[in-house]
Amino acid sequence: MTRQSITLAKQNDEWLKKQVEEEEFTSKSEAVNYLIKQARRQEDYVEFVRMKLDSAEKSGVAKKQTREEMLAEFKRKLNL
Repeated sequence: MTRQSITLAKQNDEWLKKQVEEEEFTSKSEAVNYLIKQARRQEDYVEFVRMKLDSAEKSGVAKKQTREEMLAEFKRKLNL
């Protein structure tokens, strides 16, 4: 892994320390890596939704789905 030095706002540092103290993570680094991974997943999800919307707009015909069915399809395709 690459070693980095970062500066955190006081409240963010305190939050990270609390996560380690409460044994949610074994270190601040583990917590930061987890948060970055979550952000990347969210970014992938947003891109997938944009792609689906773009495709739907271009097709001119929308498949009739409830909000729940659409969300289930998105999660299935992202393996969530």
